[in-house]
Amino acid sequence: MSDYQHLIGKYIDIEISGKNFCKGTLLDIGLDIIVVYNNKTQQFFYIPIVHIQRLKEATMDETLPFVSQPEIPLASESISFRKILTNAKGQFVQIYVTGNKSIHGYLTSIMNDYFVFYSPAYKTLFISMHHVKWLIPYNNQETTPYSLSHQHLPVNPTSIPLARTFEEQCKKLENHIVVIDGGDNSEKIGLVQKVGNNRLALVTAERETVYWNLQHIKTIHLP
Repeated sequence: MSDYQHLIGKYIDIEISGKNFCKGTLLDIGLDIIVVYNNKTQQFFYIPIVHIQRLKEATMDETLPFVSQPEIPLASESISFRKILTNAKGQFVQIYVTGNKSIHGYLTSIMNDYFVFYSPAYKTLFISMHHVKWLIPYNNQETTPYSLSHQHLPVNPTSIPLARTFEEQCKKLENHIVVIDGGDNSEKIGLVQKVGNNRLALVTAERETVYWNLQHIKTIHLP
């Protein structure tokens, strides 16, 4: 943490896992997370330190508005990734995990190593904490994803019993059709046959059995 301490208040350039890049003012540093204010979009990025590939001080474009110390949402005296998730519960956020798009919605439950997220597009997702690259709270909590009315955003969107760990939760999805990581390829859509020993056996539409390492599964949901 102290390695970045001297950069608080500075404009920085970050490379994040998956060849993603972010520039902005470094506002705060926690045990396992940093807060960056994107001066261009006026958004707050909560970035887990484990996914930072490279970080350096940069020169800010003179056309960008400079904000010395904006009020940080989801703040607490000492921040951590879990505290940020807890503070974000029930609020509209966008989360980036993988692929070329963020997931918009709100957190409903936080478990040991995963959390439950409701997205109007994907419905209920189980998201591994280990793979979240960043979280961005909506600037205005009155603004809803996709301009939906609040009646389309249920308070308790799932009746699925929740387990403490991601692996235990995946076991509850045995004999169900699921979509892994947004279904970015056909081998990530299918019937969960068996979960155990940190592996998930998935039967695809072509009736092939594909074994997925649970440590590399980022999101999973029922279509």
